[in-house]
Formats: sequence, C-alpha cells, structure tokens
Amino acid sequence: MIRARRALCGAAVLFLLLLLSGWSLPAAAQEAGETGEVAESGPEASPDAVAARAAAEIDPQIAAELEEFGRVATRAAEALDAGRASTAAFDGLRMTLADWRDRLGRLDGLGARRETLQGRLAALGPPPGEGETEPEPVAERRAALQAELAALAAPALLVQEARAEASGLIAEIDALIRDRQTAALTERGPLPLLPQNWGTLPDNLGRGAALLRAEVVSSVQSPVRLEAARQGLPGMSLMGLVGLALLLFGRRWVRAAEARALRRTRPGTGAVMTLLSLGHFALPLLGAGLVIGAVVGTGLAGPRIEALLGALLSGVWIVLAAAWLTGRLFRPDPGPKGLPVDLGEEARARLRRYALAIGWTMAAEVFLGAVVTQIELSERSAAVLTFPLTLALGLLLFGLGRNLARELRKDDESKPEDRSFRDRLLSLVGRLTMVAGVLGPLVAALGFDAGASFLQLAVARTLALLGALIILQRFVFEAWALLSGRPESETDALAPVLIAFVLSLAALPVLALIWGARVVDLTELWARFREGFTWGETTISPGQFLTFVMVFAAIYLLTRLVQGGLRSAVLPRTRLDIGGQNAIAAGVGYVGIFAAALIGIAAAGVNLTALGFVAGALSVGIGFGLQNVVSNFVSGIILLIERPISEGDWIEVGGQMGYVKSISVRATRIETFDRTDVIVPNADFVSAQVINWTRGNLVGRVIVPVGVAYGTDTEKVSAILLDIARQHPMVLMNPAPFVHFKGFGESSLDFEIRAILRDINFLIAVTTEMNHQIARRFAEEGIEIPFAQRDIWLKNPEVLRGDRSGEGAA
Repeated sequence: MIRARRALCGAAVLFLLLLLSGWSLPAAAQEAGETGEVAESGPEASPDAVAARAAAEIDPQIAAELEEFGRVATRAAEALDAGRASTAAFDGLRMTLADWRDRLGRLDGLGARRETLQGRLAALGPPPGEGETEPEPVAERRAALQAELAALAAPALLVQEARAEASGLIAEIDALIRDRQTAALTERGPLPLLPQNWGTLPDNLGRGAALLRAEVVSSVQSPVRLEAARQGLPGMSLMGLVGLALLLFGRRWVRAAEARALRRTRPGTGAVMTLLSLGHFALPLLGAGLVIGAVVGTGLAGPRIEALLGALLSGVWIVLAAAWLTGRLFRPDPGPKGLPVDLGEEARARLRRYALAIGWTMAAEVFLGAVVTQIELSERSAAVLTFPLTLALGLLLFGLGRNLARELRKDDESKPEDRSFRDRLLSLVGRLTMVAGVLGPLVAALGFDAGASFLQLAVARTLALLGALIILQRFVFEAWALLSGRPESETDALAPVLIAFVLSLAALPVLALIWGARVVDLTELWARFREGFTWGETTISPGQFLTFVMVFAAIYLLTRLVQGGLRSAVLPRTRLDIGGQNAIAAGVGYVGIFAAALIGIAAAGVNLTALGFVAGALSVGIGFGLQNVVSNFVSGIILLIERPISEGDWIEVGGQMGYVKSISVRATRIETFDRTDVIVPNADFVSAQVINWTRGNLVGRVIVPVGVAYGTDTEKVSAILLDIARQHPMVLMNPAPFVHFKGFGESSLDFEIRAILRDINFLIAVTTEMNHQIARRFAEEGIEIPFAQRDIWLKNPEVLRGDRSGEGAA
C-alpha cells in the first residue's frame, strides 16, 4: 500500500512538472524516440528515481539528495510492511527519517534564482486582461520568463513531496511504537496470588544464585583478572577510601557549612541554604559511586554483578533524592522564611516518613528488577517476587496522599481566604495519589504487573517533580532577594515570578516523559512548532515571531533614543515653547512605534494585505464598540497638533483647575492645587469650554474687591488702593493698574483693584498680599470696612411685650 501511494505521488508530481515546463507528452515521446532513449516503465521504475531524474535536469545536488532519500524511504516502507523489527530499530529508523526531513527542509531549491525571475516578471507589469493585448516582444519575453520560472519550481515541488513522505513514514513508525507500548502495558501475566505459582520461586532463586556464584568463582579463578586486579589495587583502594569518607562524613561537613551560613542573616539566605543542602545528596552519591566504581574497577566483577551494582547505585540515587526532597519540603525547622508547604510539625513528620519509605521501596523495586533480569527468573516467579513491593508501594502512596489531602483540607477550613492555587493543586494530587495507591496492587493482583508498575512509578515520579518544582520556585525568589539585597523583592518583584512561570512550563515536557511520552514525541512537537501555523496565505513561525520582536524592540529603542536627543539637545535650542517641544517629541514617539510595528511585521514575512482585510473587518466593531476610545485618541492627536493646551499650562475645564502634567493619546492628567491628579478624557478638551490661564504667555489680570462704609471719601480710597497696586513688584506699569469704583452696595461702597501681573501663577499670592496692605492702610487712615447691615421688622410686637390687658378684664 505504501509503495503504491508513493508511486502515485511520484507520477502526479512528474505530470505536474511536465505541464509547468510547457512540455507535452507526445513531444517528449517523439524526442525520446529520436535520441534512441527508452524511459523506464513497469514496477522496476521507482517514483523516487523518476523524480530525481526530473530534478537532475535542473539541480544535480537536489537530485542526488532525493535519490539517497528515496533509498532510505524504501527501506523504511519495507520495514513497516514487515513489522518485525524491534522497537529500538524502529527508533533508529525514525531518527534517520527525521534527520532527512530536516535536510530536505534546508535545501534551497534555487530560491534566489526564482526571486530574480519573479522580479523580472514584475518589471514587465501585470499581464493583459481579457480582450487586451501587449506588444509581441513583451509577450514573448513574459512567456519565456514564466516557462523558466515554472521549470525552476520543480526542485521545490519535489523536495516538498519528499518531506511529506518523510513525515508520513515518521507518523506510521510512531503509531506502531505506541501500539507496542500499549500492548506491553495491557498484557496480562501470571497471577501472583495463585498458590501454584509460588512453588517455582525457590527453585528459580536457587538457580539464579548458582549463576551469580559461578560468575564470581570464574572471575576469582581467572589469572588474567587477578593480575589486573592486583595492578589496579592501589588506585582502586584510594578511590574506595575517598568514597567511604564521603559516605561517612559528607553530610557532617554539609551540616557544619549550613551552621556557619545561618550565623549571617541577610536577604536571600534561604538560597544559600538550598545550595548547601545539595551536598546532602551530592556528596553521599559521589561516595557511593566511587565505592562501586572501585569494586568494578578491579575487574573481578562479572557482567551480572556489574549490572546489579549499577542497579544498586540507581537505588542509592533514589533514596538520597527522596531524602533531599523531603528534607527541603517538610524539614522540622521552618526557618525565618517558613516552609514551601505550610503544614504543622506533626503533619510534616508523617509526610517525611511516608516519602522516605516510598524512596526506599522504589529503590528496592529497581534493584529487584535487575535481580529478576540477571538471574533469569521465570514470569511466575518474577510476579510472585515483585508483588509484595508493589503492595507496599501502593499502601505508602495511599497513606501519603491521604495525609497530604487531609492536612491541606484542614488548613483550607481554618483559612479559606488564604488558600493558594498551589495548595489546591497539592490537595488534588493527594487524592489522585490515594487512587493510584489502591489501583496499583489491585491491577498487579489481576496479573497486569507492567501496568501496575508503570502507574505507581509514574505517580511517585510526578510527586518528586512537583516537589522539585516547588523548591526551585522558592529558590528563584530567594536568589533574587540575595542578588538585589532587598527582602521585599522576594514577593514584590516581577522577574522572579516570570522565571518561576518559565520553570513551570519547562516541567511540562518532563511530566510528559514520566507518563509515557518519548523524547522523539517531544522533538516532533517542537518540529511542528518551529514550522509555525498558517493564517490565510501567511505562515507564522517562532523564528518569524522572534524576528518581529527583535526588529520592533530595536526600532522602539531607536525611537526612544531619538526622543531623548530631541528633548535634551535639539528642541531646547529652538524657539518652541515647552508645550511645542513635548508635542514634537510625543509625535515622534507615536510615529516610531507605528513604524516599528509595520517594519517588524514586514521583516517577519507577514503579508500586510491580510492585515488590511483584518483591519477592515475590525473597523465596524471599533466604530461601534470603541467609539469613545477612538474619539479620545483622535482628540489627543488634535491636542498635540493644535496645542490649545500644553504641559505646564494652568487650565480650568469641567470645574477642575490645575496644571497640565501630561497629554497622552487617551486622556490628559491635571494636577490640581490640592496636589491631586485628575484624568480628563481628551474629547472634553475638544468639545467643551476650556480656560487656559497661561496660553502663549504668563501675563494675566488680578481683581481685588473691597468695600468701605458710606460717608468715606471715595477719592482718598481710590488713591490708597492705586498706591498699593503700584507698589507691588508683580504688577506691570504698562498697562498701568486701575481702581474701579464699582458702585453702591447694600451696606458699602464697592471698589476693585484691577492690575496686570507679570506671572499669573502668583495670582493667589498677590491677592493675599494686597489684602494685607489694604487692611493695614485703611486702619492707619481710619477708613472703616463695614459689616453687612440688616433691618429686622417684627410682626405683632405686642406678643413680645406680653400684653396682659385681656387677663385683667377677665
């Protein structure tokens, strides 16, 4: 089926090439007959060979690559049809196909030459429409260029077809391997609880012990191995002694270093303690590795013993990793910064015991699995031997999950408003762990030992991954506080939050690997991600996105530099006021950002016509749903161009008075005299009445009203007020100040001082100082400033006098 599909694809591509190149099948046959060449036909003619010969007429290098890939594809198709190769062989074949797919993707296919031809065609102008003609030389030249461009398109088409074939073969191999994995997990073996399966275990163990004993005796009795061991004894002894020292004293050295670090309390001490705590894991592991390496290095250990020693080292690694994780997550001393998981001391102790027991059980399973393999136990004996560990691990997982979910649920009931997302996630993980603890032994008892082992180990490794992720995220915050020197940056800074989020994303591939995904599956997803997604006629890839980000960032930074140069060096030397300077700098910023977006999109290779269609489709929604935003934006542009107000102006709009602090594209910020900020939409400045006290210049008028008692010499009052105005330093003499006799009030003669100030910003201060002068001068001259007088008329005054005439008559 695969070969037939490949033959049809190759024939279709060849026929397309013939049509594009302007050839015809009869002419090709006639030319072949004239030259005496006979084309291959029948089953011996490989489609890949035909395609390679077609590409060779244009590019020999591409033809050679396609021919070599054809042989690889044929071998892969034959292996898939047979289906008898091992999983490792299929993995190797898949890697070869993936490499070929990348190689084919890097083939140029004469792309530069095609671009040149397309440019030449564009220079000839658009082709004539229906019913139109063009000069014959131009038409002939256009036809020749189109034929040459069609011929050059052949290699690209062949490469694309080959890449499609590689992708299809890779998908078939992946499906086959996944089917095999599923079959292995769901295959049912012997039941470990059947009594008839127990009798074979002692005999199998005895035969396995005999195999190991025979291997040891063979190694000891070999003169060559004994001589090699005697020669390497000094080096191996030194290695073993160093390993024993690390095993015995390594943790003590780490505890001493931790004690010295705790004496110095500073921001980020927790990061230092986390790094030092790695010694509890690394030093004993290194010591165990040196000891086992010394034993293996003697040459006396046979292959079976070496495999068992390797499994023992893996078990040590698991135990030490479990001890380190539990020590950091559930340590007895919370420390000054608390614990990653906030639980009580008793709960931490229980969880620590459960986690350590799970580590020891997993290590025992790893070592027992190596024993089963090396002593060649039967399936019945292996099922009986491994079931107790499966049952123990299930009980431990159930206990750990129950305690974790119960303690977090208690904390949730006491402080429901403070419960974090991580606590809710851990509570859910605890419940799922309980389920896995029950299902594991049950599935193993039914004979599905591989599925039970996979489930339990996956759950335990997931718990370890979550614990390591929590510790790493905590370490990031503590390290940031250590680098910045500020304790508050552990929770307030944005950078460690982003780093912690990236760590969470990076843990997802590891989680996928734990639950059965293969590395090649992840690489396949990455390859598809790199190819990008298609949007209309445009393909967006990560490389294009990074290109857009880099170009946009570069032009944006350049815009900011230009703005800074204009504000600091160029515009201050012009005659523009501060408002005009800010308007020009802001306009340059908006133009720069818009240009950065367009140039970045163009550099990424995105078709701007597609964006034009999208913009047209969104214009209706913008017109109806965002009309206020658009109105404010347009008003902001008008304010920057017309500049009826500028930064630093004293304005009054909508009952608000203050200084303009900034003009953005949506709103303007005003700082009132109460030192509060008022955000006014830009549309209010265009459609409403605005008073600008300082537009163009700072000169303005002050009016100081005052009233005197009736009977006062008005000429004298006018002279005093005019003298007060003339003596003030902020009052201009041209135009001269003026005293206005306003009229006769209800209880006073009303006057006003009207004067022009040099700076209207001092209006309140000038008014206050003039009022002080008026009060002082009027007191010296005996001029009275009257109070308001009111006449009160009482109705029925006899009631107030208490007339008792009526009482006497009575």
